Amino acid sequence: MLTRLNLLLLLAVIGSALYLVHFEYTARQLYTEMHRAEQETRRIELDFERLQLEKRAQATPLRVEKLAREQLKMRTATPAITQYVRPDGSVIPAVAPPPPTTPPTGRPASAAAGSAARSQR
Repeated sequence: MLTRLNLLLLLAVIGSALYLVHFEYTARQLYTEMHRAEQETRRIELDFERLQLEKRAQATPLRVEKLAREQLKMRTATPAITQYVRPDGSVIPAVAPPPPTTPPTGRPASAAAGSAARSQR
């Protein structure tokens, strides 16, 4: 009877030892997988930060304006080329820029303005 009990206890110890080894092996696999996932997370976060930095660098106003001019053939809006549309769909004509004032010949513009101011006194 004692031998059967010893044999049964020996099988229980061996069984629990095998279960413990299997449990430790599974825990190590999970820990390794978790460590890989954390490394991947760090790598993705670094890529995201790098891409955000590149995005900010690509979206500077000067670069956008340069690309709009060169690739899209766009130009800055001026009153001479701006058209306004009324709610009924009719177009308000563009405002032409005022013609440049030319001073009388022989005198610079500042001298002409000064003499005009003196003559009004």
